[in-house]
Amino acid sequence: MYLKKVEGLRAVTLPDGSVMTRADLPPPDTQRWVASRKLQVVRAVAHGLIARAEAEAMYQLSAEEFQEWLDAVSRHGADGLKVTVSK
Repeated sequence: MYLKKVEGLRAVTLPDGSVMTRADLPPPDTQRWVASRKLQVVRAVAHGLIARAEAEAMYQLSAEEFQEWLDAVSRHGADGLKVTVSK
């Protein structure tokens, strides 16, 4: 079996005991950001699977946008990432 060489960790154990790997992350070309995908990226950064700068570059996120995700999770948990836009 061949493992692609990557910088950093390949997997982390989350507080609930589940294991998160890089394969669990959304694809880099993700266009539609639902709450569950945002949460995967936030958890990966929070638990050291990937660096914040790597996440921002990989998903073409601004520092401000990613900070909004972090703030939403810290204030309201996973439900804070559910966004409805009124027009």
